[in-house]
Amino acid sequence: MAERAVGLRIVARSAPVLLGAALTALSGAPGAAERASWEAVGLSGGGGMFTPAISPANPALMMINCDMSAAYLSEDGGRHWRMVHHAQLRSDTRCRPAFHPTQPDVLYASSGGRLRLSQDRGHTFTALGDLRDALIGEIAISADDPDFMLVGTSRGRCARSQDAGRTWRDCDGPVGRLIAFHIDRTRQGRTCFAATDRGVWRSDDAGESWVERTRGLPWREIQAFAGGSDPATGVVALYCAIRSKEVNGAFQGGLYRSRDRGETWQPAMGSGLNTDTTPADQWAYGAISQYRQLLTTDAQPLTVYALNTSTGFHPPHSDTVYRSDDAGESWRATYFQDPRFPRFNVAHDYVTAATGKCFKGGETPFGVAICNSDPNRVLLVRNEPHVTHDGGGTWFVGSTYPASSLPPGPDTAWVCNGLVVTTTWHYYIDPHDANRHYIAYTDIGFSRSLDCGQTWRWWNQHTWAPWRNTCYELAFDPETPGIIWGAFSDIHDIPNDNIISERHGHRGPGGVAVSRDFGASWQAEARGLPAKPVTSIVLDPSSGKGARTLYAGVFDAGVFKSTDDGRNWTLKRRGLGHPDNLRVHRVILHADGTLFAGICARRPAAGAPLLSQGVGLYRSRDGAESWEPINASQPLRYIKDFSVHPRDSARILLGACDAGGGDLSGGLYLTEDSGASWRRIGRQGPQTFGGYFHPRREGWIYMTLTEGAPGAGLWLSRDHGRTWEAFDGLPFANIQRVEFDPRDDARLRVTTFGGSVWRGPVVPGER
Repeated sequence: MAERAVGLRIVARSAPVLLGAALTALSGAPGAAERASWEAVGLSGGGGMFTPAISPANPALMMINCDMSAAYLSEDGGRHWRMVHHAQLRSDTRCRPAFHPTQPDVLYASSGGRLRLSQDRGHTFTALGDLRDALIGEIAISADDPDFMLVGTSRGRCARSQDAGRTWRDCDGPVGRLIAFHIDRTRQGRTCFAATDRGVWRSDDAGESWVERTRGLPWREIQAFAGGSDPATGVVALYCAIRSKEVNGAFQGGLYRSRDRGETWQPAMGSGLNTDTTPADQWAYGAISQYRQLLTTDAQPLTVYALNTSTGFHPPHSDTVYRSDDAGESWRATYFQDPRFPRFNVAHDYVTAATGKCFKGGETPFGVAICNSDPNRVLLVRNEPHVTHDGGGTWFVGSTYPASSLPPGPDTAWVCNGLVVTTTWHYYIDPHDANRHYIAYTDIGFSRSLDCGQTWRWWNQHTWAPWRNTCYELAFDPETPGIIWGAFSDIHDIPNDNIISERHGHRGPGGVAVSRDFGASWQAEARGLPAKPVTSIVLDPSSGKGARTLYAGVFDAGVFKSTDDGRNWTLKRRGLGHPDNLRVHRVILHADGTLFAGICARRPAAGAPLLSQGVGLYRSRDGAESWEPINASQPLRYIKDFSVHPRDSARILLGACDAGGGDLSGGLYLTEDSGASWRRIGRQGPQTFGGYFHPRREGWIYMTLTEGAPGAGLWLSRDHGRTWEAFDGLPFANIQRVEFDPRDDARLRVTTFGGSVWRGPVVPGER
């Protein structure tokens, strides 16, 4: 029996997300009022998170950089987050930001490799300094003399500033990829340390000159470094991790410490650490544990954390966070992520609650941070952040949290906390029940809401489709509530550049699945489809109940048709594409029965030109029996999305990207005569994803930009494309599709390449 949707209203627990927007509105930043009108929607977490930082002046302040272009700030210790507006800062996953040691509103960060400064707690940023090289590793600020700063650079060198980042000079000494710095607080900031993958160096004259300090290390393959110095007690402790090796059957390398400012190093592989030299089981990350991250503080230099790769799934072989309170003489594990572990101490997220297990590879986190004034506050990040405020006794998930206080389980509803790092393809409102909403995702597949999008439910191993990485599209039965067909794949990012250029695997499987319970569970019933990604699925509403006609776009195979509710499928490719390119990425069926299909490009090798064979927009007027190209008068090598006017199939919008090699054909194209002629009506960057007609406001066209949009990623024309207005208030830039709410003409939703779904005004500047 299909479950019943309930109109639940979440107010109190979601208030901190709205509070973040309100704080933005009060900051005085340009466009702050409009930014406050945009709201992130859906499940939080999802993408790669890197280079975290915690403020020593206010431990509740945290920052994370993500691999999908955005940076995020938390002002409540990691429980809720706000995205930094793209015009102020783009994420940098290779350089850790730095909070000012005493002024919580001041922080330094890298954006595109360049140093930027915020003096209003991350609401606005300005360019700073004369560094010519990109930043690498971390930004370090002296706690006793904040004008003194150190950074790593892309040339494999370090640089120093003595005027709070305004001017910089190269450091003569440290070479290699920077790992971390330490500035000795017991010597008034004159002594500092730099660790790279090639060694550890010390300077006793504020970075003017440097000397390598690695005596006692058996080799210089440095993997991690941390230092702490307490001016009150005079205690100084340095720690480093070198590559672990098996030598004559024994563990060698791993953790070392120095108590004499780097003059000598001694092993710190005290009791309690993983010293395996053979894998404990088939799930081991490796035969020997590598220690790739270290953390300590000036507040308590003898307390140190070490993070390792696994030599087996179960403790004591698993990856964990070790803590020592005696400078490495003894250690204890503090992090047990999998719910099946007896000492499980990490709060559930929607994955562990739904499946009863975590999906991890046994490696160390992508990034870690500690509060320099409170050694009990640690933040680690993978595809979600885990935070401890009690030194590893317990950890909470800093992304999505449950809406209910009840123990979370497979059907728990989750609340968005602002940390949205997911790619979304479509947002749907169920045509039979307005309370039910759905999101088609990359990586996490699919989620559904029973309360108009206020909370979200993820699927699990008992309910998900056989291809759970990506849901590209849904099609709803027009008469029978609850029946939904889905286009699924284990390959994501189609048709974006990762796939076009074949940097990601593009030959994985996919298929069509059906749900008969409003998306609560999915089954594969289709026969006749190849084991390839299904990127699009549409239903012909004129076909009969129980024998629906459906069309599926299959990447690298063409368009397939079913006339029996999706059970059996037949290839329909006559006139479609090229034998070397049938990369169908979108199919649209117009209300008048005209069928359209888009075929995207292929780049055969890195740096090679895009191949033009088959690329383009195609039309069928006979139920996919035959196809004809309709952009021959405007050939484009790199098309993305397209849309058709809801009342006139002769009017089509087509998004295109620059193809490289001097090709500047990217932009938004319009035909009003079924493709006989085209004109470019918009260009705001090299990669236009698509254009979308407003279904009820004639002349209104939305244009979206993605993958490195130079400015705003969403634009509106209210005069058929003659002039354009930017949605400058939308915090995220890489926008994919625009989705309209048939019941709310004042708001729209946009799907994004790495920023989930955003809900906001239909017109720039409105609230």
